[in-house]
Amino acid sequence: MRPHAVHTVIAVKSLDQAKSRLADRLRPEHRARLVLAMLADTVTATAAVPDVVSVTVVTPDPAVADLARTLGADVHPEPLGADSDGLNTALATTAAALRGAHGPSDLLALQADLPALRPEELSDMLATAPRGVRSIVVDHAGSGTAALLVRDPVAALDPRFGPGSALRHVAAGAVDLTGDWPGLRLDVDTADDLDRAVALGAGNATRAVLHDIGWPGRVHEHVPHVC
Repeated sequence: MRPHAVHTVIAVKSLDQAKSRLADRLRPEHRARLVLAMLADTVTATAAVPDVVSVTVVTPDPAVADLARTLGADVHPEPLGADSDGLNTALATTAAALRGAHGPSDLLALQADLPALRPEELSDMLATAPRGVRSIVVDHAGSGTAALLVRDPVAALDPRFGPGSALRHVAAGAVDLTGDWPGLRLDVDTADDLDRAVALGAGNATRAVLHDIGWPGRVHEHVPHVC
C-alpha cells in the first residue's frame, strides 16, 4: 500500500429520516432522491483522489447501499447500538473494521452531503494535514465538521460529530485545517446551503435531481470553481 494511502468512511442514515430541515421545501421522496444524488457526487469526487484507496459507506438503508455499490464503494452495515450515538458509533465501528481488514492505515471520515466537493480540494487537504495527529475541516457554518482525518496508522478515529462538533474535535486534540476548500466545507442541511452549492458548482447527480424536481435557480448549468 502507498505510504500515504487513506481509507474513507461515509455514514448515511435511513432515507426516511434524511434532510428534515428541507421538509418545508421538498417532499419526502424528493429529499430521498437529493440525499442519494449528493452522496453520489461526494463518493465520485472522493474516489477520484489518488491517495484515497477505498471508500466505505455505512448505512442501514438498502437503497443507499445499492447506490454505493454501483459507485464502486464498499458497504458496511450500520452496527447494532448505533441509535445511541448513531453517526459516531457507525463511523468508529466501520473505521475499526477497516483497520482489521487492511492493517494500520490512515482514515478519513467525510460528511455524505458535499455536492460541490472537488477532488483537487480533497487532495490538497490530505497533502496539507500534518502526520501523527487528527485534523478537521470545519464546515462553512463554522461550528460543524465536514471532514475528520487521522494521519496516524494506529490512532483511533474518535469521531465526535453532532452539534458543535468542531469545538469537541479540537478539544480532543484535532488540528483545525485552514485551507481554502469551499466545496469540502459546504455540507448541505438547509435550502440556503443547497443554493450555495448550486452557485459554487454542484456535481452532476445533484444538479440533475434538482433540475428534475424543479428547484429554482440555474441548476442546469455547470459552474466550475477553482481550488
